[in-house]
Amino acid sequence: MLVSLNWLKNYVDYGDQTPEVLAEKITKSGLEVDGIEYIVSEKSTNVVVGYVKECEQHPNADKLKLCQVDVGESETLQIICGAPNVAQGQKVVVAKPGGVLPGNFKIKKVKLRGIESNGMICSMSELGVDEKHIPEQYKEGIIELNSDATIGEDVDELLNLNDVILEFDLTPNRSDALSMIGVAYEVAAILDIEINLPEPVVDTTNERANEVARVSVEDEKLCPYYGAYVLTNITVKPSPLWIQQYLLAAGIRPINNVVDITNYVLLEYGQPLHAFDRDLIETDEIVVRNAKKDEKIITLDNQERTMNEEHLLITDGTKGIALAGVMGGADTEVNENTTNILLETAYFDSKTVRKAVMHTGLRSEASTRFEKGADPNRVKEAGLRACELMVAYADAEVFTGVAEADYLDKQEKSIVINAKDVNKHLGTNITISELEYILAKLRFPFTVEGDLFTVSIPTRRGDIHIFEDMLEEIARIYGYDLLPYTLPANASKAGGLTESQKLKRKIKQFLKGAGFSEAITYALVHKRAADKFVSPEQEKDLIPVALSMPMSEDHQYLRQSLVPELLNRLAYNTARKQTDIALFETGSVFLTKEKHLTEQPHEQLRLTGAATGNWVNHPWQGENKEVDFFVIKGVLEELFRYLNKQVSFEQAVLSDMHPGRCATISVDGNTIGFIGQVHPTYAKGIDLKATYVFDLNLEYLLKTSPEIEYQQIAKYPSILRDIAFVMDKSVLAGNIKEEIKKIGSPLVQKVEVFDVYTGNHLDSGKKSVAYNIHYQDKEKTLTDTEVDQSMETIISTINNKYGTYVRS
Repeated sequence: MLVSLNWLKNYVDYGDQTPEVLAEKITKSGLEVDGIEYIVSEKSTNVVVGYVKECEQHPNADKLKLCQVDVGESETLQIICGAPNVAQGQKVVVAKPGGVLPGNFKIKKVKLRGIESNGMICSMSELGVDEKHIPEQYKEGIIELNSDATIGEDVDELLNLNDVILEFDLTPNRSDALSMIGVAYEVAAILDIEINLPEPVVDTTNERANEVARVSVEDEKLCPYYGAYVLTNITVKPSPLWIQQYLLAAGIRPINNVVDITNYVLLEYGQPLHAFDRDLIETDEIVVRNAKKDEKIITLDNQERTMNEEHLLITDGTKGIALAGVMGGADTEVNENTTNILLETAYFDSKTVRKAVMHTGLRSEASTRFEKGADPNRVKEAGLRACELMVAYADAEVFTGVAEADYLDKQEKSIVINAKDVNKHLGTNITISELEYILAKLRFPFTVEGDLFTVSIPTRRGDIHIFEDMLEEIARIYGYDLLPYTLPANASKAGGLTESQKLKRKIKQFLKGAGFSEAITYALVHKRAADKFVSPEQEKDLIPVALSMPMSEDHQYLRQSLVPELLNRLAYNTARKQTDIALFETGSVFLTKEKHLTEQPHEQLRLTGAATGNWVNHPWQGENKEVDFFVIKGVLEELFRYLNKQVSFEQAVLSDMHPGRCATISVDGNTIGFIGQVHPTYAKGIDLKATYVFDLNLEYLLKTSPEIEYQQIAKYPSILRDIAFVMDKSVLAGNIKEEIKKIGSPLVQKVEVFDVYTGNHLDSGKKSVAYNIHYQDKEKTLTDTEVDQSMETIISTINNKYGTYVRS
C-alpha cells in the first residue's frame, strides 16, 4: 500500500512531524512502513505560476519562441523557450532569475541568439519529478496549467511536488489499512488527533435508479450486496490534476475522469467500484450468478476468458459483462463517447474472488481488497462518494436511490474484556481510565462495568474476533516500548545455545574459513531432481513427497538431498560470469517410503557443499589451482580432525556421480555421506564445468562428536623421515598410510602422502608412493636410533603385508 502524505492530510492533520518521524511511530504501532519516497528529492526555489501574455517566433532561431510572461510582479519577464507546445494565453511554470532547479541548476539572465532571456519555462522532468509520477499530459514539453491557477503562486502544492509517499508492508489480516481512511484511523489513534472523514452529499434528479435498473442475486452467500447507481449526461475527459497526482502517488495510471474517480474511491474507502457504459448493456437487468461451464467473457484486457461453475459473473440477464470482483468486460467499457453510466458497488465472497484470481491470473487492486475483506458499512457510501465526485468533475446527473439486492450483515460484533486479564497477559498496570483512553483513541465504542469492558468492534476492523485480538490492539496503542521486559517467573537462568547448536555454528565457521560461502536454498525441488543425489546410507526405495498444490513446477517435491539446489545456485552464478564458487548449506531432507502418507516424512539434518572453478587463483604469482577431488577431501579431513573424529573414505560408484572420482565417507564404521565429482553428463545439462560435492549426515555428527580438544604445543623437537614404497596399482595408498600410523604409534604423530610416480624404471602395473612421516615424543627428545628402529619395523611390516619394496 502506497500512502501519499498530502492525500492523508485531508483526513488527519499530523502537524509538522517529518515523514521519517511519522513512519517510525506508525511502524512501532504494528503497521510496518517499508520505505519513504519523496516526489522530488531536491527542492526547487523561486518557481511560480506564470501567464504567457505574448508568444512570438524568435527572430534568429526557428525552434525558439520569444515569450512575455507575467509572474505577478510589476515587470513582465521576457523568456526564450524551446518547447513546441508553448503558446500565448497559457498558464505555465516559471523558474525566475535567481531560482535553483534540481542538480544545482541556477537560473540566470542569459542571451540566446542575441536576445536576453530572464528565466525558464519548465517541464515536469526539469523540476526533478520521476517519470512515474508525471501525468500523461505533462510528459512531453512544458507544463500547461489549468486556467484557475493563481499567477505568482508557488507551484509545489499545485503540482504536488511537496508530497512524500510511505510504502506500507501490511500483514494479511490488516485489510483495513488498504485504504486512505483506514490509514487515517490508524494515524489518528497513534497521535491522538481528530479525523476528518468524507460525508458525501449528492443532489439527485427526480428519476429513480430502481425504475430503470433491476438487480437480482442468485446466491446471496456469494454476493450479499449488489448496488447499482445510475448516472446520466456524463462528460468523459481527463480528471482533475489533484486526482491524477494522488493516483500516480499510489501507483495507479490515470485514464479518464470516470475510471479515475472509481480508482480514487477504491483507494480512499478500500471499496472497489466499477463503471459500466449503460448504453452498452443490452437490458435493464443486472443478474449476479455463477458462470456456466465453459462460458466465455472478454475482459477489459481484451483477453477471452473461459469460466467454470466456481466463478461469479455479473450479467445482463443473458451474457456476462464482468468477472465479479476481478475485472470488467470489454463490451461495456467506458469510453470517450460514454454519456450514461451504471456504477457498481458490491460485496463479493472473498474465497470466490480468490478462485477466479488463481484461475485467470488477474490480480488487481480491486481483487486484492475483495480477497482480504471490505467493510460492509462502506459499500453503499463508497458508491455515493463516487457519485459526488462525478457530479463535480464529470458533469454527471445522478438518479435518486440505488437499485440493489441487499442481504449483507452490517452488525458490529462485541468482545468482553477484563482489565485484570489485560494486565495479567501484558504484565502491565494499565488503569481503567487508561484503558478507556486507549479504546477511545481506537474509536471502538464500549461500555464499562467495574473491570469488565464490552467493546463493539467496528466492521472496518474485520481482523478482530477474540480477546487476544483486542489484547494486541491495546498493547500496540499503549506502546510496545512500554511493556515490561522480564524473564518468565519460573525461569532458572537466561537462555542459551545447546551444545549441538554451538557445534553447528563452529562447523559453519570452519567451512567459511576454509573458503566456502553459506547458501540457503529451496526445500522444494523440481520432479526431475526429487530423487537425485540421495546419500548411499539412506534407506532404499524412498519415495519423493509431492505437494498437492505446488507454487510452480520448479518447487513441487520435498527434497531428499540438498545437492540439486546447490548445483542450481552454482549454475545461476556461473551464468553471470561468477566462475569460482564454493557453497555449503545445512538443512533438512525429507525421507519416506510411503506413497500415500499416513505420517510426516522423517526430517534429517544434512551438511552439503559444492564447488566449481578455481580454488586458488593468484595471477601475479602465476599460481592457479582448480577444484578437484583432493581439494574437497582435504577440507573434509581437516573438518573431521577439528571435530576429533576418525574418518575413512572408500571408493564407490554412485548414481549421478563420476564413477572414478567418488567415495563414501564413514565415521566410527558408519557410512554418513559421500564425496566426489558430479557426473559430467549431469553437470553439462545445467551448464556447469567440473563440479565437486560432499554430503554428510550432520545430525549424526552433532549427536556423536565429542568436544573439540586442544593439545598443548610440544616442547621437544620433531624428526621427519621420507620413504617411498613401490606397490601394485590396486593397493590403496590410504591403507598403507593408516598402517604406518598404527605400526609407529605412539611416536608417529602424522603421515602424509606427498608424491605418486608411475613410468620409467617401474614395472608395468606398479606405482611409487612417497610418505612423509612425522616423529615426535611429548616427554623427551627422540634419538636417531629410536627413529631408525621404528622405520625398520614399519618397512618390514608393510613389505610383508602388501608385497611392497622401498624405492631407492
